[in-house]
Order: sequence, then C-alpha cells, then structure tokens
Amino acid sequence: MEKKFQETLAAAVAALPGEGPLYVMFQDEARFGRISDVRRCWCPAPERPIAPAMVTQEYTYAYSAVAPADGRMDSLVLPHVNGLCMGIFLDEIAARHPDKRILMIVDGAGWHKNQNIQLPPNLRLVFLPPYAPELNPVEHLWDDLREKFFHNRVFASLDALEDQLVSGLLAYENDPARVKSITAWDWIINAL
Repeated sequence: MEKKFQETLAAAVAALPGEGPLYVMFQDEARFGRISDVRRCWCPAPERPIAPAMVTQEYTYAYSAVAPADGRMDSLVLPHVNGLCMGIFLDEIAARHPDKRILMIVDGAGWHKNQNIQLPPNLRLVFLPPYAPELNPVEHLWDDLREKFFHNRVFASLDALEDQLVSGLLAYENDPARVKSITAWDWIINAL
C-alpha cells in the first residue's frame, strides 16, 4: 500500500464525483470498556503503588477519522460497531465537511462493506489491504489515547467511561498539531 498509495488515491479521485477540495482521511474504531489497564507507575520509595483493577464486560466504541495532512480529527462515541453505526458516522463526517470531497481510507471490517450503508455524495471509501492494521495511523492514536487517558483507571459506570472517552477525544480534536505529529507519516504526506 505504501508504494501504491499515490496510484490508489489517483484512481479513487477519478471516481469521486463533484467538485471541491479533496480531503483524505483515515478512519478506524476502537473498543473501550470497563476492563482496567494496569501499568507501571511511579511512587516514592519504599511505598508500593496501588493501582485499582476491574473486569466488567461493558463496552462502548469510538469512531474516529483523521486527516494526516492538517491533523484534523473527527470522532463519535457509539454503542456498537456495525453497519448502522458506521453509516451514522459517515453521515456525520460528510455533514462536518460539506464543501469537501472526502476519500475515507478504512480497513476491511465487515461493517465497512455493509450493503446497507448509503454513502454520502461527497464521500467514498478506499480499503486498506487485508490484515494490515499497521498501515492505518489512527491505530497509533488509540495507543496514545489509552496511555494518556485510561491506564490505571477504573470507572464506576459506562457513563463515567464515556465521559472520560469524550474528554480524551476532544483533547485530540482540539490539538491538530498533536494529531498531525502522530499520523502524518512520510509515505502518506508524500502521496498527497
């Protein structure tokens, strides 16, 4: 994909109707749950740190799309990963960028290829090669988000977890320079 990305983009742009500036975004979803992520932490010697742990099977999902060229990030927190939620997310992205022609780079998850998804007129999907999550820069955002906002934390309810998730996502959405530093890989920027 890295070597053929420019060709793939050119073919997708040719098939994208309408006029307006081209906007290339990478999209992914991540599951966040009430299972705590216990990690090492600092405390003064000879104290021993106490990190709470919890295993509760409640989850919510973050959908995010990132434009590596300018660091813009758009996110939604939705209850499931399926075709219906993916359609809601794509409609929201198209509504947030009505004057742009959007190429959304996605992985091959089944709900991305759902036949019931009606793509907005200004948005087209481009699929990454199968079994290649390392090509999606949004994966690195999830790692950073989990490290900065979720490790060594437990949540009393799913609502509390969602509040923390929204807070973390807003921190990234409001800091395009930070997002760009994580997602603007050379092979992506050179192809744009």
